[in-house]
Amino acid sequence: MRILTLTGYYLPGYKAGGPIRTLANLVEWLGDDFQIAIVTSDRDLGDRLPYPNVKSGDWHSVGKAQVLYLPPQAFGLSAWRKVFRNLHYDVLYLNSFFSPLTVETLFLRRIGKISKRPVVLAPRGELSQGALSLKRFKKRFYILLAKSVGLYKDIIWQASSQYEMQQILSIFGGTVNGKRSFVYIAPDLPPRVTFKLVLQRPLKEKGTAKIVFLSRIARMKSLDLAVKLLESIAGQVEFDIYGPIEDSLYWQECQALIGQLPENIQVRYRGEITPDRVGEVFSQYQLFLFPTRGENFGHVILEALCAGCLVLTSDQTPWRNLAPEKVGWDVPLSKPEEFCAALRELVSMSEPVFRERSQLAQEYGKRFSENPAPVEANRELFLKALAS
Repeated sequence: MRILTLTGYYLPGYKAGGPIRTLANLVEWLGDDFQIAIVTSDRDLGDRLPYPNVKSGDWHSVGKAQVLYLPPQAFGLSAWRKVFRNLHYDVLYLNSFFSPLTVETLFLRRIGKISKRPVVLAPRGELSQGALSLKRFKKRFYILLAKSVGLYKDIIWQASSQYEMQQILSIFGGTVNGKRSFVYIAPDLPPRVTFKLVLQRPLKEKGTAKIVFLSRIARMKSLDLAVKLLESIAGQVEFDIYGPIEDSLYWQECQALIGQLPENIQVRYRGEITPDRVGEVFSQYQLFLFPTRGENFGHVILEALCAGCLVLTSDQTPWRNLAPEKVGWDVPLSKPEEFCAALRELVSMSEPVFRERSQLAQEYGKRFSENPAPVEANRELFLKALAS
């Protein structure tokens, strides 16, 4: 089976975050079973220049996939139609609900300009309440328009969790234009690497905390809320921020909030880091503070746990019931007081207690990473698509 995958960004890019890692992990796990071809941009998110040593318009072997890198002008509707004529596939795999590439491809398919072979669409969390609350009128209008013309008729939806399946069904229901809507749960896959325990990390003293935020600096990730939560926390707190600045105006808002923090909260922006350093960075902190508006998976949460870093996140991710496992907390965004209570618990935590919980976090991440069920679910997803 040849799976043609369309995505805005791919390796060697990393600034678009989770979707890149999701596809790279899928290629590593399923690249021996299927022929995976990827069409993507020839530059990273926000970059003006293409990747060095990558020739646009040519196919390149990247891991177990063949990747076609194209310049921005190739993705206009007319130009994209010409490019698509030369692409061969058995199943079409779309990674994004709102991206222009997805919209253009489904439009061409709807008017009969490209083949109506099976289509799998992964919304990648774009249909969560948090995501839809941003530019909501524009998004709601598009959804109504797309449903009215049957743009998503007879496609297969990939939900990464039960929560995302509920989000999809709440918008599209069981049918689209009289056609049944198929939604399958196939979780995002972890990296296919040997798990390594973090044996050394900074000591945890009572009354102190080393906290990290590691993500794209964009409103969706709620760095502003993370800063506000720290305002009332006593003790000596170090709060380091990592990630590309995707929204410069939003970053200015966050900087203004940082300037209002009391002296006991020390904040540093540490810039961008490459994916290979994420685990190393997490191992130097005691808590990953991530009050995101929504994640369809949250690779960065898994990476934090695998590094023995506790997690304090919102209830808008698949990572739920962390507190009973003693590996972190997942809290409703509507209850900031519960976020603050978790932060105070961390600050007051002693070294022996933290050490125990850090080990539990690593074991939790290890169990998830070694679970074969998500791999089988993804394999089954594409086999079902081919048979549809």
